[in-house]
Amino acid sequence: MAGVVNPAAINAYAQAAKMGGVGGAEGVAAAPGASFGDLLSNVLNEAATTGQAAEAKAGALMQGKGDIVDVVTAVNAAELSLQTVVAIRDRVISAYQEVMRMPI
Repeated sequence: MAGVVNPAAINAYAQAAKMGGVGGAEGVAAAPGASFGDLLSNVLNEAATTGQAAEAKAGALMQGKGDIVDVVTAVNAAELSLQTVVAIRDRVISAYQEVMRMPI
């Protein structure tokens, strides 16, 4: 799979870079000495918060108090957050499998 480019993964890595403080002030900024675990925790918390916000906007729309554009935007943000989490998970699993294949 070395030559396959996945646009969702590219977007996910771009968002993860923003969350790590590289490339912008958007998202969850990590402290300069933050560990990888802290970064993962921040990404997961951000994904959960984004999903909850999308659910809240959808609920408000169902009650007639929301706007469809806001709901679509919130759902897209939640989807991007989920793609970020999945892309990071896939890379961590791939790295773990590489380490396990190394000879001792």
